[in-house]
Amino acid sequence: MLSHEQIWGAIDRLAERHALTPSGLARRAGLDPTSFNKSKRLSADGRLRWPSTESIAKVLDATGASMEQFLAFLRPDAELSEQPAEQRAEQLGAATPPQGNAIPLLGFAQAGAGGFFDDGGFPAGQGWDVVEFPATPAQKSGVYALEVQGESMMPLYRDGDVLIVEPAAQVRRNDRVVVRTREGEVMAKVLLRQSPRSIELLSLNPEHPNRTLDLADVDWIARIIWASQ
Repeated sequence: MLSHEQIWGAIDRLAERHALTPSGLARRAGLDPTSFNKSKRLSADGRLRWPSTESIAKVLDATGASMEQFLAFLRPDAELSEQPAEQRAEQLGAATPPQGNAIPLLGFAQAGAGGFFDDGGFPAGQGWDVVEFPATPAQKSGVYALEVQGESMMPLYRDGDVLIVEPAAQVRRNDRVVVRTREGEVMAKVLLRQSPRSIELLSLNPEHPNRTLDLADVDWIARIIWASQ
């Protein structure tokens, strides 16, 4: 029986075979660029998400791969098989951080875990996906994206929306911000007030209460500069 890990692993290896990121593979197949991102592989409540047969069919058509070749990629040791050494070297080089307009992407649920951010709230560690952002590299130093998961930010942000966050940007009153507490809670709110000791946050969803947090309990706060909806 095929496992969730095997199926997604085969997609990752097929992308690598063609010197693509999972996002690049999705774009080539005419799918949403975030379709194959790691944050899409688990639902907000931790349930497994599987790629559809239609998505796999589109990927095979876009890459010219056969079903037999895809099934061969179910084996981890088939990652770069059947390729000349020069091509393998080029593809291994393609695993370096993306250039151009690609920025790191993480789901809100994953953002609550440790190891993804440094002390300043900038991207760090492994496990990030990528997403396209319409800005030049000079404009987006330190910028990253968080994918909304769940309905807690309705009606402003829906499940699957992508928020572009700039941790280096100055935060002012009435800015929309993402806040991470030292306990690992991550939330998108509106900054109502900031004092030397605390911050007051307005909830985007009227069904969720506003929050007041001691600054000592805040890991980092970053301004939302753009949203893909």
